[in-house]
Amino acid sequence: MSNRIGEQHATATRNGASRVARRYGSPVAAWLMAGAVVLALCACAGGRSFPPAPTAAEPAGEAEAYKIGPLDTLNIVVWRNPELSPTVTVRPDGKISAPLAGEVQAAGLSPADLAKVLEDKLGKLVRDAKVSVIVSGFQGVYAQQIRIVGEATKTQSVPYRQDMTVLDVMIQAGGITDFADGNGAVLVRKEGKQYSLRLADLLKRGDISANARVQPGDIIIIPQSWF
Repeated sequence: MSNRIGEQHATATRNGASRVARRYGSPVAAWLMAGAVVLALCACAGGRSFPPAPTAAEPAGEAEAYKIGPLDTLNIVVWRNPELSPTVTVRPDGKISAPLAGEVQAAGLSPADLAKVLEDKLGKLVRDAKVSVIVSGFQGVYAQQIRIVGEATKTQSVPYRQDMTVLDVMIQAGGITDFADGNGAVLVRKEGKQYSLRLADLLKRGDISANARVQPGDIIIIPQSWF
């Protein structure tokens, strides 16, 4: 129904623009027709609605194991071998360089998986090699980052943390701008599902019921308000 009303409104606007164009000429016609198209798009978009995002009060699913990502800082500890225990930063290509182990693919592995890879490599040279990998600076793989785009104060990617919520993400993004349509925001899951968010209610009015859980790979889209 709302889509049909929006289309009727857009048609009426275009017809009005055409009448004024015949009276005042082509420059005015171009301006009015452009405005008519914008109104048509807004009217159609206004008819779209998505279900609300799962609230933060709902139980979270089982957490995924953390995956090391580019630019993560790793403390590699080889038991009884401090000279083989560096602190390294994962390169943009996802690899690290470790003493005696050489170049090792780290991105995409859990810390435990990377420790096992290093143990296998060092085991050929070091007796009873026992390795621990501790992540001290977190970025995470891109597939697990939360992205905030549109009318956020700071559009950015945020590393996912267990039990993270929209409020946590928006605090890191600095909230929304004065031009944001906060209650028109959309949460897009990596499998393609879309949910509505009430960011204005959450951030401006303190309505905690508008808070929602986020998942690795979520995208928060904040549109601009037209009014």
